[in-house]
Amino acid sequence: MRKYFGTDGIRRIANTELTPDLVFRVAKAGAYVLAKHSTHTPTILIGRDTRISGTLIESAMTSGFLSYGANVKNIGVIPTPGAAYLTRELNADACVVISASHNTFEFNGVKYFSNKGTKISDSIEEEIEEIMDSDKLSSLTAVGKNIGVAENGEIYTEKYIEFFVDLFKDDFKNLSKDFCIGIDTANGATYKVAEEVYKRLGINFKIINNNPDGININENCGSTHIEKISKFVKENKLSFGVAYDGDGDRCLAVDENGDTVDGDIVMAILANYFQKEGKLKNNTLVATVMSNLGLNKFTQSQDIDFKQTKVGDRYVLEEMQKGGYNLGGEQSGHIIFLDYNPTGDGILTSLMLIKALNGQKLSEVKKVIKIYPQVLINAKVANDKKFDYDKDEEIKNEIEKLEEEFSGNGRVLIRTSGTEPIVRVMIEGENQEYITQKAKALSDLIEKKLN
Repeated sequence: MRKYFGTDGIRRIANTELTPDLVFRVAKAGAYVLAKHSTHTPTILIGRDTRISGTLIESAMTSGFLSYGANVKNIGVIPTPGAAYLTRELNADACVVISASHNTFEFNGVKYFSNKGTKISDSIEEEIEEIMDSDKLSSLTAVGKNIGVAENGEIYTEKYIEFFVDLFKDDFKNLSKDFCIGIDTANGATYKVAEEVYKRLGINFKIINNNPDGININENCGSTHIEKISKFVKENKLSFGVAYDGDGDRCLAVDENGDTVDGDIVMAILANYFQKEGKLKNNTLVATVMSNLGLNKFTQSQDIDFKQTKVGDRYVLEEMQKGGYNLGGEQSGHIIFLDYNPTGDGILTSLMLIKALNGQKLSEVKKVIKIYPQVLINAKVANDKKFDYDKDEEIKNEIEKLEEEFSGNGRVLIRTSGTEPIVRVMIEGENQEYITQKAKALSDLIEKKLN
């Protein structure tokens, strides 16, 4: 098990757990691992969200890179997908995004991206960890003229804005004058870029939670508090609303009635649109095993091939790259459009959704998919037994009995937490009360047998 990196980079409480010393070491080791096959002085981009600890972490990160001999472009506050896009656009060797995504302000994190704008692999993260805690780290010290140089690269954000303007420049000219979208930027990394993009594309909008103060990122706003944009849309009688998370790689929506439109529904709408336009590569949609059963049923009804991966956007991306697919994502609203960017992009998702709606009401278009009720319960178990649920005959028999009972109109998914002594029990079916009862019973059984 990795010591520092989790499922999405390193994420800890800033300045106590994610200390400047730790950040310095992960930067120095990362620069070495990512650039050791290069014959030139590496250039690394650093982007961040709006957290108060962002500049502290940025300074330590910059010091680590410069100490190794890498050059740095500090691109400032920018959505994660913007940093990934600029890494390729500027031919940088790597980039780091300093963000804790949807977490509250006291957390921060470090996410590495390769020169292709993709998250680095598990194996590279493991190699970085080995160097961080080895004697080799002290030898990776540049001296004299080999010390790296940092520059302010905030001007490059304009290239990211231009990417959207060029992509959608002719798509929104015929929008109704009555069309107006609500936007919640979570007081996070999209707060400037989103507003500028919508203005330049001539889309009517009203924006909230776009005044970050360093500690209000994700605070009762954004995609983790969808009720805020829901209320805003209803009060202002808007066409629909979108909410991004703190680092801007996710987007959830609400229709004109304020009802939530999650990532599964967004993927169904976009897959349907792409297919009709002849743009759904290899006629395939990629999602994780956590996506709703309704998404599977939708793809069957539309003769779309459906690939499912384990949880994590990096695994969705791997499957997309392997099969030559261009649309995939997660229920959380992390949607990947591989023709344009190899990471989820909240702003891109919202613009694609406007384009796909083509003036229709979101409440009507979303009827293309039926979402099944879903219940998730955490069973607390002994840490040394949490991977044994599939070895216990009584648990296995209960799961098989439930799946047989559902006959394709429900499912049971069991997942073990990688960080906690927890087994997650997820059941989907047509009757909310019934599946809640069954999920609770199965969770109780797992707790009884694995403690």
